[in-house]
Amino acid sequence: MNFFNLLKVAVRAICSNKFRSFLSMLGIIIGVAAVIIMMAIGQGSKESVRANISKMGTNIIMIHPGADMRGGVRQDPSAMQTLKINDYEKILSDKSYISDVSPEVTASGQAINGANNTNTTLYGETPEYLNIKLWSVEDGDCFTEEDVKKSAKVCLVGKTVVDELFPDGQDPVGRTIRFKSIPFRIVGVLKSKGYNSFGMDQDNLIIAPYTTVMKRVLAQTYLSSINCSALTEEMTDNAIDELTQILRTNHKLSASDDDDFTIRSQEEMMETMSSTMDTITIILVVAAAFSLLVAGIGIMNIMLVSVTERTREIGLRMSVGARGVDISNQFLLESIMISVTGGVLGLLVGYLGTLACTFFHLPTSIPLWSVLLSFAVCTLIGVVFGYFPAQKAANMDPIEAIRYE
Repeated sequence: MNFFNLLKVAVRAICSNKFRSFLSMLGIIIGVAAVIIMMAIGQGSKESVRANISKMGTNIIMIHPGADMRGGVRQDPSAMQTLKINDYEKILSDKSYISDVSPEVTASGQAINGANNTNTTLYGETPEYLNIKLWSVEDGDCFTEEDVKKSAKVCLVGKTVVDELFPDGQDPVGRTIRFKSIPFRIVGVLKSKGYNSFGMDQDNLIIAPYTTVMKRVLAQTYLSSINCSALTEEMTDNAIDELTQILRTNHKLSASDDDDFTIRSQEEMMETMSSTMDTITIILVVAAAFSLLVAGIGIMNIMLVSVTERTREIGLRMSVGARGVDISNQFLLESIMISVTGGVLGLLVGYLGTLACTFFHLPTSIPLWSVLLSFAVCTLIGVVFGYFPAQKAANMDPIEAIRYE
């Protein structure tokens, strides 16, 4: 029997039991839809994280005091004070793969303007920090190197701080606010960046000269960190090697001594987050894929029932010349058609599900390979779980099959 005749018989058999065929497909529909939605959410979240990190700059290098922590071991407080101003100055003078450098000190506290106040974070930086972190001033100007040298009490503020401290819509530029009782004159307002993928408000910050924050707010002589940017993203590894050598030399570390600082790149963070999101996606997909296994067992059960119901039909076909392979192919084709049709409907349901996710502000992205993989898996399920019923039908004794009541 040729393929087209087998196809006609298979379609007729499926259509003669529409409801039962739909129930057989339902497991595949749910399984494929679940896999597609999980993969779309995982891929969309991964792309969203990468996009948010990219907005902060892909060639950023961050230097933190103290050795890299292992196993959650708390370091000695003195180990967290290893970065000094002369480290920043040494990097500034010896750099060749670095475009911008900014020392950093931070303080959390309350910013006050009259009767209005808000909790925020004060960052002590240099003007180069805006280039490193891709910030831009929307209103006013940035503070200058002269302000840094004089430890001037000037600052840049984010949109959230402006909204909280100036709710009546006043122009904040030129106004004075207080942070921990220290007055700061606002010289500029930063362009809004909104929330990042971690749910953090990027506009809830104040940026001031690092010398001002160190001397007037924190009264400390060490740095919290040093932010740098490589000349290009491709030169990041070279820049890290250069920074490591500069700091080891400046800290007078011997070849056998461990680093008393930690260097991390934005690209490294991006790769770590991507790896984490991939792992989470795989776990979700594997969990959803178990429903496909259950669906395959359901198809095999339905096909076994179908073989039993059509025993006399099988016997009659064999008696008029149908071979065992023809009978086997017929039931195998029915199983594949049920599985693949369920897969197509599952893709449609999965696509509608990803659209519904947008109403809950979940980032989604359906990769093309996941659609192709779904078709392949559905076909495989049809073959694997349809094989046993098909062989049972093919191995029937024609005489016994015709006598079956």
